[in-house]
Amino acid sequence: MSLVVLGLNHKTASVELRERLVFAQNELEPTLQKLNADLTQESVILSTCNRTEIYAVTPNPQQLRHWLEQFHNLHTPIGDHVYVYTETQAIEHAFKVAAGLDSLILGEPQILGQLKDAYRTAQNAGTVGPQLNRLFQNTFSVAKRIRTETQIGSQSVSVAAAAVSLAKQVFTNFSDHTALLVGAGETIELTARHLHAHGLNRMLIVNRSLERAEKLALEFNAAAVPLANISRHLHEADIVVSATASPTPLIHTHDVASALKTRRHKPMLMIDLAVPRDIEPGVAEFEDVYLYAVDDLKAVIADNLKAREDAAVEALGLIQEELNRVQSETRGQMAIPTIRELRAQAAAFSAQTLADAKRQLHNGRPAEEVLSYLADTLTHRIIHAPSHALRKALEQGDASLIQAARQLFELDDDSE
Repeated sequence: MSLVVLGLNHKTASVELRERLVFAQNELEPTLQKLNADLTQESVILSTCNRTEIYAVTPNPQQLRHWLEQFHNLHTPIGDHVYVYTETQAIEHAFKVAAGLDSLILGEPQILGQLKDAYRTAQNAGTVGPQLNRLFQNTFSVAKRIRTETQIGSQSVSVAAAAVSLAKQVFTNFSDHTALLVGAGETIELTARHLHAHGLNRMLIVNRSLERAEKLALEFNAAAVPLANISRHLHEADIVVSATASPTPLIHTHDVASALKTRRHKPMLMIDLAVPRDIEPGVAEFEDVYLYAVDDLKAVIADNLKAREDAAVEALGLIQEELNRVQSETRGQMAIPTIRELRAQAAAFSAQTLADAKRQLHNGRPAEEVLSYLADTLTHRIIHAPSHALRKALEQGDASLIQAARQLFELDDDSE
């Protein structure tokens, strides 16, 4: 049986191919059970927008690719788009994936949660056994250590996260402030998520489609505002983040001037993530406004990415440490059956020799002679097989077994 990881990701396959190989989340349990019935002894399937991976214990690692193609009704072999790792390489790959070192965005934390979900689903499906259980417990432990001991996830590398990081530098206590978010797409959703996670309690979601604004606002207990009413609510905002596809500005200089007057010139942070810009450039002239455009955040993102790259080097060192530990434990576990057999054999020799000695005492043989018999016979029975093997090894010129025996029995190296 081999431990194997077979998969493809954003580095090896196009989005079109990745889409065709996605496993439906609500069908994962029966899919895992089918996989175990067809090919594997243990299995976990990780399926996200950027990767599909099968973690398995199987006698036929190369058959996994064929199974994947058949399951998704692919008529063209996926060939070089797929990677296959076995044993130590499989463990190392799992560690890197969990730490975010194999992600599209270096160090992103979401993949660890997705791995945990995949593992939990496989547990529910009954397709996790001792090998995968050990793999994933080690994987989660390694990921936690990397998050704790390195800075891999401490710096923001998305535009939305960088915007919130910038806002944190201006307003240390988010709970006392209000954010006005213009748009309802992915960037604004991520911004809302980051703001909410940092403790900002009041948000206004402004969008041309009030329905989309309401849908997003519902998730964060925010208020939805139609785009036509943006000027009426601008004065409420300490933080404004805008990211729309509008061809012309949506926030005008005179609206900001009116808002500042109502706010009695309390400062405003305005972050324009749109191209073309949503906020008129003239707004930057106001003393009480800190206006940043998307290009202003690029330097922040570049610096943060460099910090993550430096942390990734450190993380790889930790992964190597953990791999060495796992390999050491595995070798130790491989010795357990032999140790058990050796102890059982010694116990059998002891029981047999003791029974012989008791019979001799019962028949009236002197105790001193019986004790001598017991010691000599037990010694002979225990060392007979090793002695025979060593003589045979010497005849065949196998010095390694002689050296191993000296080390195993802690014999003095001096041959006097």
